[in-house]
Amino acid sequence: MNPDSHPSPGPDATQILHDRAQMLARPPEHAPVAHTSLELLEFRLAQECYALETRYVREVYPLKDLTPLPCTPPFVLGIVNVRGRITPVIDIKKFFDLPDQGLTDLHRIIFVRGNDLEFGLLADVIVGVRTIPLESLQPSLPTLTGIRADYLKGVTAERLVVLDLDRILTDPKIMVQEEVED
Repeated sequence: MNPDSHPSPGPDATQILHDRAQMLARPPEHAPVAHTSLELLEFRLAQECYALETRYVREVYPLKDLTPLPCTPPFVLGIVNVRGRITPVIDIKKFFDLPDQGLTDLHRIIFVRGNDLEFGLLADVIVGVRTIPLESLQPSLPTLTGIRADYLKGVTAERLVVLDLDRILTDPKIMVQEEVED
């Protein structure tokens, strides 16, 4: 047998190969949909459930050793020293004009980081971490008006308000840049 000569496939083999090629060339009937999801840290503010993406969260810390800062906007609660890092703490309830119920031992500070900025957000209670499909987020509720609507990423069917931390971190109102004159 000559090495250059190959036996030609019979008519049945040619048909089988053709059918296989056609089957492999077809797109799948149910192409998998790329589901994107958000991992969220859920917390409570004034009896409402809020969440933010965990990719911004550095850590959660109990509220203690808070030092108030004079001459700052009302939403700046003060600063804390956590392992040698002095970090400002923002009371997002005051920023959103939500009712304040005073500080308790249950309060936690959510340390967030992004856009070369790091600060703590005061939370009444940490609920936990959960993952939701991105497509489950709906636009704002009619009850969320004013400044809260400006920082909204979306709302879930369970009325969990997901905050847009990118927008909060880039808002000039968060920055306090006052200088003391001599």
